[in-house]
Amino acid sequence: MFIIILTYQKELSEVEKHLESHRAYLDKYYALGQFIASGARVPRKGGVILCKADSRGEVEAMIAQDPFHEHRIAAYQIIEFTPTKFSEEFGKVLS
Repeated sequence: MFIIILTYQKELSEVEKHLESHRAYLDKYYALGQFIASGARVPRKGGVILCKADSRGEVEAMIAQDPFHEHRIAAYQIIEFTPTKFSEEFGKVLS
Protein backbone atom coordinates (compact mmCIF):
# COMPACT_ATOMS: atom_id res chain seq x y z
CA MET A 1 0.00 0.00 0.00
CA PHE A 2 1.24 3.47 -0.82
CA ILE A 3 0.36 7.02 0.07
CA ILE A 4 1.14 9.48 -2.71
CA ILE A 5 1.40 13.08 -1.52
CA LEU A 6 1.23 15.77 -4.20
CA THR A 7 2.52 19.28 -3.54
CA TYR A 8 1.63 21.95 -6.09
CA GLN A 9 4.59 23.65 -7.72
CA LYS A 10 2.49 26.21 -9.61
CA GLU A 11 -0.32 28.65 -8.86
CA LEU A 12 -3.87 27.31 -8.46
CA SER A 13 -4.86 28.97 -11.75
CA GLU A 14 -2.40 26.65 -13.52
CA VAL A 15 -3.60 23.65 -11.47
CA GLU A 16 -7.18 24.35 -12.57
CA LYS A 17 -6.18 24.24 -16.27
CA HIS A 18 -5.14 20.58 -15.89
CA LEU A 19 -7.67 19.44 -13.28
CA GLU A 20 -10.08 17.77 -15.71
CA SER A 21 -7.33 15.66 -17.31
CA HIS A 22 -5.94 14.85 -13.84
CA ARG A 23 -9.38 13.59 -12.78
CA ALA A 24 -9.59 11.41 -15.91
CA TYR A 25 -6.19 9.96 -14.93
CA LEU A 26 -7.53 9.22 -11.43
CA ASP A 27 -10.63 7.56 -12.92
CA LYS A 28 -8.42 5.21 -14.94
CA TYR A 29 -6.67 3.87 -11.84
CA TYR A 30 -9.88 3.70 -9.81
CA ALA A 31 -11.34 1.52 -12.58
CA LEU A 32 -8.26 -0.73 -12.37
CA GLY A 33 -8.72 -1.06 -8.59
CA GLN A 34 -5.39 0.57 -7.78
CA PHE A 35 -6.53 3.90 -6.37
CA ILE A 36 -8.52 3.53 -3.16
CA ALA A 37 -9.12 7.15 -2.14
CA SER A 38 -7.94 10.59 -3.18
CA GLY A 39 -8.59 14.24 -2.48
CA ALA A 40 -7.27 17.73 -2.00
CA ARG A 41 -5.07 18.64 0.93
CA VAL A 42 -6.34 21.25 3.38
CA PRO A 43 -5.29 23.96 2.89
CA ARG A 44 -5.31 23.38 -0.86
CA LYS A 45 -1.62 23.07 -1.61
CA GLY A 46 -1.74 19.62 -3.23
CA GLY A 47 -3.46 16.28 -2.90
CA VAL A 48 -3.26 12.78 -1.48
CA ILE A 49 -3.85 9.41 -3.17
CA LEU A 50 -4.13 6.07 -1.38
CA CYS A 51 -2.80 3.51 -3.83
CA LYS A 52 -2.72 -0.28 -3.97
CA ALA A 53 0.33 -1.46 -5.94
CA ASP A 54 2.91 -4.26 -5.90
CA SER A 55 6.00 -2.04 -5.95
CA ARG A 56 7.31 1.50 -5.77
CA GLY A 57 8.30 1.17 -9.44
CA GLU A 58 4.69 0.46 -10.34
CA VAL A 59 3.61 3.60 -8.45
CA GLU A 60 6.28 5.66 -10.20
CA ALA A 61 5.03 4.40 -13.58
CA MET A 62 1.49 5.46 -12.64
CA ILE A 63 2.66 8.90 -11.55
CA ALA A 64 4.50 9.35 -14.85
CA GLN A 65 1.09 9.25 -16.59
CA ASP A 66 -0.47 11.98 -14.43
CA PRO A 67 -1.00 15.24 -16.35
CA PHE A 68 0.08 17.07 -13.19
CA HIS A 69 3.43 15.28 -13.52
CA GLU A 70 3.68 15.79 -17.28
CA HIS A 71 3.11 19.55 -16.91
CA ARG A 72 5.20 19.86 -13.72
CA ILE A 73 2.19 21.02 -11.74
CA ALA A 74 3.03 18.90 -8.69
CA ALA A 75 5.92 17.23 -6.91
CA TYR A 76 5.27 13.73 -5.54
CA GLN A 77 6.25 12.02 -2.31
CA ILE A 78 5.67 8.25 -2.16
CA ILE A 79 5.26 6.58 1.22
CA GLU A 80 5.04 2.79 1.35
CA PHE A 81 3.39 1.10 4.31
CA THR A 82 2.01 -2.28 5.30
CA PRO A 83 -1.44 -2.09 6.89
CA THR A 84 -1.43 -4.34 9.94
CA LYS A 85 -4.60 -3.14 11.64
CA PHE A 86 -7.70 -2.03 9.75
CA SER A 87 -11.47 -2.21 9.66
CA GLU A 88 -13.23 -5.23 8.20
CA GLU A 89 -14.49 -3.06 5.31
CA PHE A 90 -10.99 -1.87 4.46
CA GLY A 91 -9.74 -5.46 4.57
CA LYS A 92 -12.02 -6.19 1.61
CA VAL A 93 -10.19 -3.48 -0.35
CA LEU A 94 -6.82 -4.99 0.51
CA SER A 95 -7.69 -8.50 -0.69
